[in-house]
Amino acid sequence: MMTAIQIPKRTKAQKELLIAQVMEMMAIPGKSGEELEIAEYIRQQLIEAGADPKAIRTDTAHRRTRIKGNVGNLIFKLQGTYRAPRRMLSAHMDTVPICEGSRPKRTGMKVTSADKSTGLGADNRGGCGVILSAAQEILRKGLPHPPLTFTWFVQEEVGLQGSRYATVSQFGKPALAFNWDGGSPVKMTVGATGGYRMTIKVSGVAAHAGVCPERGVSAIAIAALAIADLQQNGWHGAIKKGKQTGTSNVGIIQGGDATNVVTDYVYVRAEARSHQPNFRKRIVREIEKAFERAVRKVKSVEGARGSVEIDGFLDYDSFKLGAKEPCVQIASSVIRSLNHEPVPAIANGGLDANWITKHGVPTVSMGCGQLNAHMVTETLNLREYLTACDIGLAIALGAEA
Repeated sequence: MMTAIQIPKRTKAQKELLIAQVMEMMAIPGKSGEELEIAEYIRQQLIEAGADPKAIRTDTAHRRTRIKGNVGNLIFKLQGTYRAPRRMLSAHMDTVPICEGSRPKRTGMKVTSADKSTGLGADNRGGCGVILSAAQEILRKGLPHPPLTFTWFVQEEVGLQGSRYATVSQFGKPALAFNWDGGSPVKMTVGATGGYRMTIKVSGVAAHAGVCPERGVSAIAIAALAIADLQQNGWHGAIKKGKQTGTSNVGIIQGGDATNVVTDYVYVRAEARSHQPNFRKRIVREIEKAFERAVRKVKSVEGARGSVEIDGFLDYDSFKLGAKEPCVQIASSVIRSLNHEPVPAIANGGLDANWITKHGVPTVSMGCGQLNAHMVTETLNLREYLTACDIGLAIALGAEA
């Protein structure tokens, strides 16, 4: 049974304040790399609730990320009022570019963007609001709690960059962690796939496409043959080979300047994903081999061939937590204590939990009532958001399985 935690019952007015705060946060711009304004907002709210400004810090993750950022991860630590393992509560601050210009509009217990050409930004200002509200309530009411770390990550939407390059020593050595992102508040994401990104540079030989095309080597033809090879042999899209599964996608192709020139350069970007690291590596090898075979198939009348240069990097590794992992058991117990049934899930996309777990802190992720993330139809279910706030507060107050 869960250790009894008395969550202070919120009045209607207090619930309205929580809703007003998350709507304020969704209206603040902050795409990946430009999170400074939302970070300053969160910092100010913590200080107004009674936080010691010296306990709020930003790290230098943004100096190591792939894109230039204007602020690092925001970290707020609280000493416990009693001895217990430190817990970390986290969410990411950045939104995708489609959410720039969001004007949250409330209709009953549902929030959408008033501008029909933009997303809402509930992914993941909802998560930011959940952990901020837990910190605020503890500060304002002096509630007893274990040692806590609250972390708002940057650049999650561009490959989990903030959590990947976080200054882990600033976390204060948490033993377990809870992350809030998209979806239902009762969905517990206990595992996620691993992702590998590839840049493929295909070089050919230019020639006049009308006068002597046979003297050229088309980089476009090489890329097309390689992609067709992957598609025909089951290595593009959803992949299943026996008991092993994964996905791959060629997402970007750029090249060519004119129709009367045999294209001599094509830039390709692709990715491979799988919950099984070794199978993900095999998908990467199959992509590499397909492009190498395609190079051999295309040659000029003079015997010239093109070439291919492939670079890649691991965006995030896969992970899966066991049912007995303390963070999983605690999240399950808290959800049940609120008269809901937890729904364990495995994600086919990456989460900050991938890297937090990789850093040695087992992390379960839950949602906040967001729906249709990254779309102009994105919504926030406010009843579910308030449930997520209750879950976050119970966990922060030290609820046990």
